[in-house]
Amino acid sequence: MDASFFVRGLLPGLSIAAVVGPMSILCIHRTLDRGQRYGLVSGLGIATADGVYGSVAAFGLTVIASFLINQQQWIRLIGGLFLICLGLKAMFSKPVERSTGTVVDSLFAAYVSAFLLTLSSPMTILSFAAVFAGMGVGSVRSGEIAALLVVLGVFSGSALWWCLLTSGVNLLRRKVTMSRLRWINRGSGALLIAFGIVALSSIR
Repeated sequence: MDASFFVRGLLPGLSIAAVVGPMSILCIHRTLDRGQRYGLVSGLGIATADGVYGSVAAFGLTVIASFLINQQQWIRLIGGLFLICLGLKAMFSKPVERSTGTVVDSLFAAYVSAFLLTLSSPMTILSFAAVFAGMGVGSVRSGEIAALLVVLGVFSGSALWWCLLTSGVNLLRRKVTMSRLRWINRGSGALLIAFGIVALSSIR
């Protein structure tokens, strides 16, 4: 069992997750608003979706990839509207008091919403496919074990990034007053709405 396949998935998972986009804004906002657990669980939802798309690319599931890419207009529509709704909710939500904690149901909702929102970007498959092809992952003949190691690497790399990001943001959270947090909510909400509008405008 060649551990290099794990590394071949780890690096793309980390690098693709680190790209600043709507999911980064969402994860930062949730960490500042409700704490690191809430933000980290959201990040794990993103990492799970990255793992799903990484598996499609690693296993060469062209039928699934083609279907998702062909349906990307509808997927972008749903994802764009979802981003706008999340943005509006963030803009008008009141910051959660530090002492209230986070309930299990909210953590589950954070995971599922982040997972589904990340799945609304099927072009991620092409990103993984391009990176894997450049690393020679698609050309190897080591069977399903190698592909599983690649997928595990993708998930681990993505999860590592969200762990680092939420840890850093959580340190800043302690220095942010409730008044400033309200403005941060409005700013991050506006950015999410902007990303949603961009997604909708890309539909043709």
